[in-house]
Amino acid sequence: MTVVTKSITFKTKGSCDIIDITSQVAGEVRQSGVSNGTVTLFISGSTAGLTTIEYESRLLEDFEKMWDRVVPQNIPYEHNKTWEDGNGHSHVRASMLGASLTVPFVSKRLTLGTWQQIVFIDFDNRPRSRELVLQIMGE
Repeated sequence: MTVVTKSITFKTKGSCDIIDITSQVAGEVRQSGVSNGTVTLFISGSTAGLTTIEYESRLLEDFEKMWDRVVPQNIPYEHNKTWEDGNGHSHVRASMLGASLTVPFVSKRLTLGTWQQIVFIDFDNRPRSRELVLQIMGE
């Protein structure tokens, strides 16, 4: 078994910025030297999350509106009282979505469905520089 660790860095706008990272992840898998296995993605940070979705503008709008309904920005958060940074909702949203995602690959190709893309969601209330750690494992 081979284990390869890589990272992808990028800038975000914050405020539920949804970024399609499928091509970057696929590129790292292709270049890893591993043919079959899994790639685990992990966010270094507590105000962003990862998932898969069809990266289509109206669905992305639905996804963002869902977060506004489930974890609204404009209600009191104890975190905001402690740090006065106004991003309590960001931490709650990120913890609900999760900081990691694992995708299998075969013959150096991600096994995603036709309309399935890997997305990074930045829930913070300001632009950020982000790092995504990839651990590629297999043979």
